[in-house]
Amino acid sequence: MDRIRLFSGPLSMFGAKAQIACLEKGLDVETVMVPFGMKELYEPKHPEVLRINPKRQVPALIHGELEIFDSTQIFEYLEDLKPEPALWPTDITARARARLLEHKSDEVYFPPIIRLMGLQDRPQDPAAVTARDIATAYYGDMERELGDRDYLAGSFSFADIAFYMAQIFGARMGAPMTPATPKLRRWRERMTARPTVKQVVGPMATYLLSQGRPLPDFLAGLPNRR
Repeated sequence: MDRIRLFSGPLSMFGAKAQIACLEKGLDVETVMVPFGMKELYEPKHPEVLRINPKRQVPALIHGELEIFDSTQIFEYLEDLKPEPALWPTDITARARARLLEHKSDEVYFPPIIRLMGLQDRPQDPAAVTARDIATAYYGDMERELGDRDYLAGSFSFADIAFYMAQIFGARMGAPMTPATPKLRRWRERMTARPTVKQVVGPMATYLLSQGRPLPDFLAGLPNRR
């Protein structure tokens, strides 16, 4: 079988989603970290990313003759490529719920966090206040969704990977979870302790510290401080 090549970046939420999923599947993957800087960001763009993704961004995946982009599409391909261990629930209703939660992480929760990225110097701007309120409400929704389960859709799934990575950026941008969602915070502890998450998020945390950027407290034990 051809080796998978996955293009990501040191602070790519969507790339990290795909990286964690590949590790959870136990796949042989070459991860290519494209050039990135805190000021220039991803400029100049990596030529393979430009060639594969018309959106001009990571992640992008090459596997033999297949070239795809978008973290959700990568999830679906990985599940077909290696069904075990399953990262979508086997029950049809639970699987639909997990897919919906993965989608909501990207398309409902994360857009307000993106708005906060451009408002870091204006935390009291009405747009920033609204974005934080949306995030807080979403945490409440996920607290209820989680209930007494260990993971969002019952068994560990792509939905957990997606929301875990998204909420890291929420915490970084000033919209953290609070003690009002204790079950969700315990879920976050379980996620942070997973070896695959440590393997991907640890270097991300190390990179942030190297750039003088603060870390959310729940990531404090992950960076390599040598």
